[in-house]
Amino acid sequence: MHYWRLRMTMSYIMEVWESVDWSERGAYMSGRHGITPAAADEALNDPERLVIDPDYASQSGRTVRVVGYSPTLGQLVTVIVLDHEGHEYGVNGWPANEKDSRLYRDGGQTHE
Repeated sequence: MHYWRLRMTMSYIMEVWESVDWSERGAYMSGRHGITPAAADEALNDPERLVIDPDYASQSGRTVRVVGYSPTLGQLVTVIVLDHEGHEYGVNGWPANEKDSRLYRDGGQTHE
């Protein structure tokens, strides 16, 4: 069993953010991955979003991974969020990879 599975909370109902502060990383995300802050916020607002806390790829353990659907893009989007001193920052976002898409579809269930 993988270590991250022991610590991770995956949820469809966890209260998350309607939007986050993209002032530091929004332009980077848009230029690098083609995901606008508005599309990332749509994924955060998906009522069936998947919240992975902490993000399984986080080195610090401080970020949260949210996988949700963006109607504007017509696809699943992975969004990385950081809560720093009570302020929520959008760190990055990209089209969901196969693993995140599967976790979203399977309701957060992992399979060996």
